[in-house]
Amino acid sequence: MTTTERPIIDIENLTKTYGFLPVLRGVSFQVQRGEFVALLGANGSGKSTLLKLLCGLTQPTNGKIAVGGWQMPQEARAVRSQIGLVSHKSLIYPTLTGYENLAFFARLYGITPNANALNALLESVGLRKAGTRPARTYSRGMMQRLSIARALLPNPHLLLLDEPYTGLDQEASHALDALLQDTHGAGHTLIMTSHDLASVARLAKRIIIINKGKVAHDAPNEGLSPLALAELYAHATGERFNG
Repeated sequence: MTTTERPIIDIENLTKTYGFLPVLRGVSFQVQRGEFVALLGANGSGKSTLLKLLCGLTQPTNGKIAVGGWQMPQEARAVRSQIGLVSHKSLIYPTLTGYENLAFFARLYGITPNANALNALLESVGLRKAGTRPARTYSRGMMQRLSIARALLPNPHLLLLDEPYTGLDQEASHALDALLQDTHGAGHTLIMTSHDLASVARLAKRIIIINKGKVAHDAPNEGLSPLALAELYAHATGERFNG
C-alpha cells in the first residue's frame, strides 16, 4: 500500500473502559482521506470518547489507532498537527475580537500571524466584518463558525466535530451546512457526531452508528432522507432516534 492509499484513520479492535465501565468494545474501521463521516449514537454510546481517542485527549484501554500513519498515543504530538477539533467548548476568548482570537491561536500553532491569511479565513466562515468585534458579542452560530476557523488555522488533514449544531437556530444551521460542505470540498476529511439528522443526511457520505460501544452500522449514505436515516438507526440499534 502506498502512502497515498493509506487510510487517514485506521482503528483496530479498540476498547476503552473507565474503571469497570466499558465505553467502547472492540471497535474497528478505517476512514479514507477526503471522506465525510457521520457518527451517530445515543448519549453514552462512545461517540465523543472515540473523538477524544483520535486526537489524543485520552488513551485506549486496548486496541490500535493510527492517524495519518502515526500510532496513537505513542506519536500523539505528530498526530495533533494534522487534526482540527471543534468540541462542545468553543475555546474562544470572549474579550478578544475574532481576528485577535485567530492571531492568538496561530501563535500557539507556531504560525506567524499574517493579516491577509487571517482575514481570508474570517471571510471563508462569513465573519470578515464581525472580525473586529469582541467575540462576546457573537451569536451562538457566529461563535461556532469562529471555532471552525480556529480549527482550520493549521490547515489540518482531519477535522473532528463533536455536535457542532447544538444550540444553533435554523439560519445558523444552514450557514454551518454550507461551511462544512465547502470545507469538505476543499479536500479535508471530516468526522462529525450529530443529532441533526437533516444535516447528516445532506452532508455525510458515510454513516457509522455506534450502539453500546460497538459499530452497529457502517455504510455509505446513498441519498437517505432524514426519515430513512431515523429508520436505519432504529433498525441498527433497536431504539428510536432521539435527536
